[in-house]
Formats: sequence, C-alpha cells, structure tokens
Amino acid sequence: MTSFVTGPVRVTVPATSANLGPGFDSMGLALDLRDELEAEVVGDGVEVLVEGAGADGVPRDATHLVVRAMQVAFDAMGVRPPGLRLHCRNVIPHARGLGSSSAAIVAGVTLGRALVAGGALLLDDDRVLDLCAGLEGHPDNVAPAQLGGFVVAGRDDDGGFYAVPCPVDPRVGAVVMVPPTPVSTEQARGLLPATVPHADAAADAGRAALLVAALAGQPEHLLRATRDYLHQDYRRPAMPESLELVDRLRADGVAAVVSGAGPTVLAFCDGPATALTASLLERCPAGWWASYLALDTSGVRVL
Repeated sequence: MTSFVTGPVRVTVPATSANLGPGFDSMGLALDLRDELEAEVVGDGVEVLVEGAGADGVPRDATHLVVRAMQVAFDAMGVRPPGLRLHCRNVIPHARGLGSSSAAIVAGVTLGRALVAGGALLLDDDRVLDLCAGLEGHPDNVAPAQLGGFVVAGRDDDGGFYAVPCPVDPRVGAVVMVPPTPVSTEQARGLLPATVPHADAAADAGRAALLVAALAGQPEHLLRATRDYLHQDYRRPAMPESLELVDRLRADGVAAVVSGAGPTVLAFCDGPATALTASLLERCPAGWWASYLALDTSGVRVL
C-alpha cells in the first residue's frame, strides 16, 4: 500500500529563458533565479500560502498551478492525499517570459513525487518530463527547469516529449532586463501567423543550429546565432519597448533576444564582473529591473 512521507518536503526550481532567438518552442536555458516551495500532506483540505513575486495574482486553493501539478503527479502514481499544505516563496517574475509557470509545474510534480514514499520508483524522470510538458503544452521551459543548463526539447510524432541537455561554455552568462508591465503568453502567441515563408523557416533552422555550437564553445558567434526570423518581430505590437531595446543592443553587437514570450530582454554576456556586463546593466531602461544571472546547472532540487 502506498504511503506518504511524514513532514514537509522542500524544493527549489530555477527560472528559465526559452527560444533564445531562433529556438522557438525548442530551446531553453535555466538561470540562477530560484523559487522555493514547501508542501506537506495533511488531514484534509488545501491550504496555500504565497509570498513574493506574483503573490497578489494567484489563487489560494486547489486551482493554484502548483497544487494542480501535484495532483497530476498523484494521479500518475495512483494515490490521493487527504489534504495538502503548500507554501511558495516566489522570486521569479510572473508573466515576464522567465518561466514562472513552468517553474510552478516542475516544482509541483516534483513535490508530488517526493511526498510519496518510493515516488521516484513510481514516477521516473522521463515521466516527470511528460507530465510537466503536457501541463505546459510544450517542453522548452519545463525541460531546463527540470534538468538545468541548456536543453533542446520537443515532441515526437507519437506525442511523447524529449529533452537533450547540451553543453554551455563557462564564459556564457546573461543579463536580464525586466519591464514592469507583464505580457501574457496567450497574447504573445496570438500575434503569430499561421504560416511563415519557407526562406524564413530555413534561415531560422540554420541560426538555431549555430546557436547550439555558439553556446557550447564558440560564444563569439552568439550575435549571429541569436537572429530570429519566426516570432519576435510579429510580437512587436505587444512589447514595443522590449523589441526596441533588442534592436539597439544588437546594433551595438550585443546578442540580445526576447526571453520566452516576453517582455523581458535577455542579453548574453561574458561573466558577472566584466565591462560588458556592467555596461548592459547601465543600459537597463528606467523603471525596469535588471540583474546578471549565471547559468543554473542543476535544475529542480529536493532540499
């Protein structure tokens, strides 16, 4: 008979940046900005406490995304707890293109598995990816949130998901510039056309392939490798200030992109204490939040 562990379980999960320019819905990078969550099986009911980023805009009941992800994990293991207590300490900005929903999903499924005695035997890592990507709809954010690092991910013809970790040169870091106004993923996706010219698709495939090589050990090619043809310009009406900043940075030779569905701008740099990083932080628009973020290599962790 399946039983639940005694006491609370804590996990920490990183922010992520998907697309990275040409890798639309297929590439993602974990960043060293982490939410921390704690959950416990209790006698009855669902209690949710949220503090930090996005605390004013999320539900405090069983409809909370983390709780829903936990329930998906419980269903996959064939168990149902009598009640749950959840405490979220959020630092990942919500609706800014830094993977807050993917972090919630990965944390929830991981918490659900960890709360069941022998959960890792009932739910292996591949199944965790399938559950998380199924909830999110695509794997480009959930895969690096789960695995850490730079991940190429997608969906097979049979409906299953895959995720392949790729190396990243230790010189590569990122500065994120986060505007105060959110943009929903649904709004950003709604601006994309149903079809694109074949030449644009071919050009984007070439840049995506180059991006894998550039991140792995040839960062001098990042500017060329992050040129996008499929999604960023179509989304300009939803985030004009972000795309104008991307344009200015790229004109100065900086490999800058819209992070995920936006509106955060991510600019690749060469470390935490370099002249390039300092200059990028200084170029953050007034009223925005900026920070250097190292690559996170560990993904979700049970503490």
